[in-house]
Amino acid sequence: MKNILFILFFTFFTVTISAQNGKNEKAVIKTNIVCEHCNACPTCGLSFKENLYKIDGLKMYELDETAMTFTVYYNGKKTSLEKIKTAITKLGFDADEMKADPEAYEKLDDCCKKV
Repeated sequence: MKNILFILFFTFFTVTISAQNGKNEKAVIKTNIVCEHCNACPTCGLSFKENLYKIDGLKMYELDETAMTFTVYYNGKKTSLEKIKTAITKLGFDADEMKADPEAYEKLDDCCKKV
């Protein structure tokens, strides 16, 4: 009986671990944020939250305004880094080698634009 319980426990534990390991990925994306309050800004910060979390598979992002980077945590089976970068450019910011959408950039608050 103990052997059966041990086998069941081991099988359940293995299946749980493999399901959690899906394809979670982390990436750091260089951007062009020039203000020191974008994350807290009612315009930009809210836009990040509303638009980036619409991406199926994006679990979390962190914006480091000093380093000018987005650190993104996502499920690589549900989305790609390319889709995340494209979403950032559509908000008016560069994402590594991808340049910001010009129309979106023009809609940014003046403090968020390069001087």
